[in-house]
Amino acid sequence: MKASNVRELSNEELIAKLADLKKELFNLRLSHATGQLNNPLALNSVKKDIARVKTVLREREQAAKA
Repeated sequence: MKASNVRELSNEELIAKLADLKKELFNLRLSHATGQLNNPLALNSVKKDIARVKTVLREREQAAKA
């Protein structure tokens, strides 16, 4: 997911996306712990997507205060 795609989403969509990404990260960690994870790089990409979503939410929060 690119940052430009994240910025196009509304706040409600971003919050829903963040919840989905956190569930996905949990499932990936569980798969990794049991040795069933095929692509270990998926963990990093999901973590970066979570960071992107949180960054955009925080930027919007700061813009609303200013």
